[in-house]
Amino acid sequence: MDMRDLVQGRIIRRYQRFLADVELPDGSVITAHTTNTGAMTTCWEPGDAVLLSHHDDPARKLKHTWLACKRGGTWVGVETGMPNRVVADAARRDALPGLPGLVDVLTEQKYGSENSRIDVLATDAQGRRVYIEVKNTTLKIGSHACFPDAVTERGRKHLRELRGMVAQGHRAAIAFFVHRGDVDAFDVAREVDPAYAEELEHATAAGVEVLPLAVKLGMRKQRNGLFMLRWELPGLLPWRRR
Repeated sequence: MDMRDLVQGRIIRRYQRFLADVELPDGSVITAHTTNTGAMTTCWEPGDAVLLSHHDDPARKLKHTWLACKRGGTWVGVETGMPNRVVADAARRDALPGLPGLVDVLTEQKYGSENSRIDVLATDAQGRRVYIEVKNTTLKIGSHACFPDAVTERGRKHLRELRGMVAQGHRAAIAFFVHRGDVDAFDVAREVDPAYAEELEHATAAGVEVLPLAVKLGMRKQRNGLFMLRWELPGLLPWRRR
């Protein structure tokens, strides 16, 4: 999946969870929207290169959205809606690592007993429903990509919902979308949220499938001077306990 006509700049600061000030190449400073409400630890530092999408919608107060940041030569994806789009697109093309043969792919479907919405819902070759929760995973600890980067009661709720789907005879999976290429394994961030780590163990024991998706995030400059980002899913990373 590609996004084109992106603007490059350098981040100055992030504040109030949803806002980031970015200096553009001409020296002007704009405020961009960030969809990522997490801590974003290890994702950025002031002065890092960033890529922004631009929106002409007159109803939008902020015309730019922060998509990615360059850390140590590696692009890190910080926009939280893109992982769901990439996973759904891969499932429709039967190119989702770890879950081959999916059909009838839907997104944002209501389900469960705790008033939730599943990111991706599909059907496998045996006719079973497959519930897929997608988590943008950007925290880096050593050589591992880790989730979560902040305490997440919402994340624990999603794991409980997935367990409930398995108990009803369906399949369920949690896809950790490892949105950076400078890691070689995945693990849960126990030191950040021990309760989430415990809930993940309960979920896997109950039959919830864990898919640490390796993500290849590539950038190139277009002929018009703007930039393109491309997302690819080459396979799965190992879940290796630290």
